[in-house]
Amino acid sequence: MFYYVLKYVLLGPLLRLLFRPRIEGLEHIPDDGAAIVAGNHLSFSDHFLMPAIIKRRITFLAKAEYFTGPGLKGRLTAAFFRSAGQIPVDRSGKEAGKAAIREGLGVLGKGELLGIYPEGTRSHDGRLYKGKVGVAAMALQARVPVVPCAMVGTFEIQPPGQVVPRIKRVTIRFGEPLDFSRYEGMENEKAALRAVTDEIMYAILELSGQEYVDRYAAEVKAEQAKKFPRLLR
Repeated sequence: MFYYVLKYVLLGPLLRLLFRPRIEGLEHIPDDGAAIVAGNHLSFSDHFLMPAIIKRRITFLAKAEYFTGPGLKGRLTAAFFRSAGQIPVDRSGKEAGKAAIREGLGVLGKGELLGIYPEGTRSHDGRLYKGKVGVAAMALQARVPVVPCAMVGTFEIQPPGQVVPRIKRVTIRFGEPLDFSRYEGMENEKAALRAVTDEIMYAILELSGQEYVDRYAAEVKAEQAKKFPRLLR
């Protein structure tokens, strides 16, 4: 219930008013049935802008840190994300990745929309980074289409470290659903998972026009944090 209050009464109308999002390709979101919406991740604002313009409910796999913050702010943030139907995901280690896939498959098994950022973390510099194969594992195991999505302009309104977003128009683009039925029965093959993930990332790249980096964002962030500890937050 709180999800729809946020979407249609509290947050959704406000976001539409402030950011006046240009929406392209919304017809590619299926009217019913399970599907994955896979997008780039440039800003904290992405969590709210995309769900605000999609007619159906969409559940995101959100990083566990949003649910475990200290103090009053941490409790309020956790309550907000839980009320909005988001699922906490521990991003540390291989077993954590398997747990995230199980959670995602649970959402898809109910015929719902699942939102995921294949890069695994926000881009710290506005570029698009290599996707992790969890999105492919879920698409192949659940046998569902993947709708690529590109957020354009959200990095400029709220780059890392900026708490209050700038008021500026953004664009949200959805591409045609990607069908991976040709990989049926190959959900445990590493080459197939990598191929599917790369195809998804290329579709996002075509929609976003970003510069692509063939490395994981988390690795690059860690390297830069060592060199410039105050640069990244």
